[in-house]
Amino acid sequence: MSVDVRVLVLRAAGINCDEEVMHAWRLAGASPTLVHVNALIENRAMLDRFAIVTIPGGFSYGDDIAAGAILAQRLALNLAEPIRNFVDDGGGILGICNGFQVLVKMGLLPGGDGGVTVTFNDSGRFEARWVRLEVCSDRCPFLSAGDASRRFLEMPVEHAEGRVVTESEALANELLKRGHVAVRYVDADGRTDRYPENPNGSTGGIAGLCDPTGRVFGLMPHPDRHFDHMQHPQWTRREAAGSADGLTIFQNAVRHWANR
Repeated sequence: MSVDVRVLVLRAAGINCDEEVMHAWRLAGASPTLVHVNALIENRAMLDRFAIVTIPGGFSYGDDIAAGAILAQRLALNLAEPIRNFVDDGGGILGICNGFQVLVKMGLLPGGDGGVTVTFNDSGRFEARWVRLEVCSDRCPFLSAGDASRRFLEMPVEHAEGRVVTESEALANELLKRGHVAVRYVDADGRTDRYPENPNGSTGGIAGLCDPTGRVFGLMPHPDRHFDHMQHPQWTRREAAGSADGLTIFQNAVRHWANR
């Protein structure tokens, strides 16, 4: 796929998945550029050059105070209006793991005004395992692109603070009903509440959210770590059809923004 979809990949102290994200975007056919958050703050107009902004995973600023809290505060204080304008003009934002935590704490995702938070895993430990995700929303271009759309995706999680908690069960149901729950953890029976299939105890199995436009999407699992079929622990026993599940997220986005 050869199109000019330009992607800004944000860099900050403690982020450590930027190279994987850059590689995944290149495989998908996009043109990614790594930009330090300080450079973006100094030149806000830089956003106009890109179609998509990605906040990769890691431990931004050491996850001091809370996971993603400091980076979220820096972005909210310095770039809230430019980022809002960027989305209103049709831009997309992808937050992976720590990036998802940042988007929630910035208030860019539904419930991020206090109704939803991301906190410590129920297990009380760091979870690194593969999970099965059900795609629950058809509004998110990162997940939906005609024949490339898949109802179930598999990719790894690696986090200690990945449990999505809503202020009430009613809010969790409302988010699902309105299509804001983009992906959720499910087991082979379709249940969302079993450990370790739900690795952190997230309410309703919520693994990722999208905003009303669908163009702001954050998820705890790492699509950037499943861009090749051989990365899956069962790759020798599975039939490899099409792209690896994680890579489809990047490919779907390229297809969508290439047609804008």
